[in-house]
Amino acid sequence: MPEFDLAFSSSLTDDAGAFKLLELPPDLCKLIEARLEASDPLRLCIKGHSGDDAVLCTDENTYSIRSVALSNSVLVVTPSDTDTVVISDQVNEILELTPAVPKLQKLTTLCENPPEEEEEASDAEIARGLRDQRILDVHGALRPIAPAFLSSILESILNLLVSQSMSPQSVPAEELAATLADESEISRTVSSQVMAWFGEVSSDGKWKMDIGLGILRQYKGQLLKKWKSAVGDTFENSVSLPLLSGNYLASSDMQLTYFPCSASPVDPTSRFTDLFLTRPRWKADEIVPFLSDIAVSTKERDKLLLKYGRATTDSQGVWYTKK
Repeated sequence: MPEFDLAFSSSLTDDAGAFKLLELPPDLCKLIEARLEASDPLRLCIKGHSGDDAVLCTDENTYSIRSVALSNSVLVVTPSDTDTVVISDQVNEILELTPAVPKLQKLTTLCENPPEEEEEASDAEIARGLRDQRILDVHGALRPIAPAFLSSILESILNLLVSQSMSPQSVPAEELAATLADESEISRTVSSQVMAWFGEVSSDGKWKMDIGLGILRQYKGQLLKKWKSAVGDTFENSVSLPLLSGNYLASSDMQLTYFPCSASPVDPTSRFTDLFLTRPRWKADEIVPFLSDIAVSTKERDKLLLKYGRATTDSQGVWYTKK
């Protein structure tokens, strides 16, 4: 077994704390290994507002960072030209990463006050947040779109599809954007983003429409009848309650009331307080959609239900009440 002499680095005092050990969760470890094999660099970024806990972000996901003390110290050593190993630093903790829900609740405030620090979310999660909260990027400036204006755009799109006999599954995106600009004075910058919010544009420039909730955001009362009226006879058969999951409450006689998950508090304690003030008793399949944005997985969601709710079962299934 080889033997080495140990020596302390001449800059040990100055370099103390310069090294950190990071424990990678399995999914992130596999991603890094795959990107290394493909010679495709992976960007890792640590973000955090002053006073908040820092998070680590990839292009797609966000991870919380937690410091865990090590029972045994770990020495950071480097070889030298001789048979001497130089001790450069001592590590007494490990940084543990766990998947985290991105903090996107401040996006709407960015429209008026650009931040000095980055949002605590990955680029992909920020993009999804801007889409879900209907915030436009107009020449680099963030602008929330008024619900009434958005509904007007969507209704104009539906009317054009009907009048020009376009298939909602294969709409020429450029042609639609040009027509909206000419006939309705809706800029291409706006219409292109609205199309991305409510469907997908393929590489050949065809838009596959998926308009569900968007038309209904301006309505605060009962929804189903207004929804069918707004989309017209041509699209009435496309009306489906699953499209509204997490955005409505249904009464015993199936009257629907607009109740968007996005308007609820993001803190789990406040979210459950809000939900149980709205309804003291929830069926399991009704409360689950209102937790999707505060839990990173079904396992974490079930943990939240166990922590804040009390489950009971009857002939109608599982119900949750406040614990």
